[in-house]
Amino acid sequence: MYVICICLAHYAIWKDLFLPDIPIVEKVIRPVLVYFFLLIGLRLAGKRELAQLNPFDFIVLMTLSNTVQNAIIGSDNSLLGGMTGAAALLAVNYLVVRAVRHSRRLRRLLEGRADVLVKDGKIQKDHLERELISRAELVAAAHKQGITSLKDVEYGVLEPTGTISFIQKRPTPEASRHDEIISLLNRLSQELTALRAGRAAEGQR
Repeated sequence: MYVICICLAHYAIWKDLFLPDIPIVEKVIRPVLVYFFLLIGLRLAGKRELAQLNPFDFIVLMTLSNTVQNAIIGSDNSLLGGMTGAAALLAVNYLVVRAVRHSRRLRRLLEGRADVLVKDGKIQKDHLERELISRAELVAAAHKQGITSLKDVEYGVLEPTGTISFIQKRPTPEASRHDEIISLLNRLSQELTALRAGRAAEGQR
């Protein structure tokens, strides 16, 4: 009797591990449907969700995984079921990435285009409104990249990946020469001051 109980216990353990509670086909379909739902949902929500410009965006992305968890696994908690679902997700992601890589039209459809938020130091307000980004969030993103003022930015671009890239203005040749002349004059002024101080000290002796 004891041996039978042990065998039944081992059978129950192996059954929970390797015998899914739902059909394998359903385990494949569920994560694929959720994958495309999230892909389309994030595309419609805008690139700012990926940028995580404030705590609200971060909370949304954090809770999305818990929200769709039951939709992916259903009532199945088996090891084989989880591995099947994970394999389906990896496979569909691999296929989508390859398709996007070889199709510019599909890339624009799924990822969208880059959007210019700052041009020649001027904020493109209509673009900010379209992407639901506030001026404060834009300034904070610039500060993270070591830029103190948006006036020093030649281009600020919201990439399809959600990253905000800033390209600082380059000084013109005239401005570079002006800075060199000012630096040279300051150096000469310092040398003259030091020379006069030396002569004054010698005169006092």
